[in-house]
Amino acid sequence: MSIHSSLKSSKSGGGSRNVWTRVERLAALKKAGRWQEGQRVEGLPKVRTAFKAKAKKKADAPAAAPAAGGKAPAAGAKAAAPAAAAKAAPAKK
Repeated sequence: MSIHSSLKSSKSGGGSRNVWTRVERLAALKKAGRWQEGQRVEGLPKVRTAFKAKAKKKADAPAAAPAAGGKAPAAGAKAAAPAAAAKAAPAKK
């Protein structure tokens, strides 16, 4: 006889726990400076258990790479150069 699919355990471990033991909560509160040694351990404040990690953005090109002309433009000229070049060149008909 086979086991029903709802009774099987997952292979991934079930995800993150959302309940901490008292020792884990005390350690988190101590780290945040919200609990001092000698205080009551009953009625502890709530502690956030999970944090979402933000993904880092990847840069398309290195910032220190020189321009096609061989020289790196000045800091103020980077943003102004493409706009000025587009305005200066007249459209061909």
